[in-house]
Amino acid sequence: MIVLALTCPAKGASAAVLRDREILATFSAGDAMTGSETLLPMAEAAMKSAGITARDVDLFAVTAGPGSFTGVRIGVALVKGLAFGRGKVCRGVSTLESLAENVLPLSGLVCPVMDARRGEVYAALFEARDGKTARLSPDAALPASELAALVARDYPGRPVMLVGDGVEVAAPAFRDAGIELVELPDVLLPHSAVSCGRVALREVEEAGAVDGEELAPTYLRESQAETTRRFGGK
Repeated sequence: MIVLALTCPAKGASAAVLRDREILATFSAGDAMTGSETLLPMAEAAMKSAGITARDVDLFAVTAGPGSFTGVRIGVALVKGLAFGRGKVCRGVSTLESLAENVLPLSGLVCPVMDARRGEVYAALFEARDGKTARLSPDAALPASELAALVARDYPGRPVMLVGDGVEVAAPAFRDAGIELVELPDVLLPHSAVSCGRVALREVEEAGAVDGEELAPTYLRESQAETTRRFGGK
């Protein structure tokens, strides 16, 4: 199965083409660039590098949230358009589960964290083992100190691998809670379209795909604009 996978959960973006789990091409842009500027050109570059066109893609995959509202919308909208216009199927995956996939083939407790601002992180817990990740908790938005306290309570004495752009926010709280952190190479920390594609393949095998009309973003809380509007702010 040929997969085009895209990530655009915050600043920066990435695109990858896979044949099953084999990487055919991958491109990424750092935090200095916005996804709206880079995502479509990277998708086109990845397909060109892999020697395919959008007609050859069997599955379009995207990180559907959590993440920045703008970034998530951009990624989901692009995949919806690519899939729907060609009668292809797609799969939206959890941004946090995609991050957890980064650590394979390492084993242990994985906590992907994303900076959710307002003193919070988006986070979830996974167990990495035997080349797979198993979810231990749902995606959530919560203060880093509360997350650390929950991990220390439920998994006492377990070292934790933190991945994602929220590591700098979460790490001090984990250390304060007495949790040992596994030091990971920097290359494993950012969002990866390759990981997104591999999670999508696994989920399609287990639960199937959807068409472009059914794909939707997954938000864990309302946007700042929605909050301002609800409270009557300017």
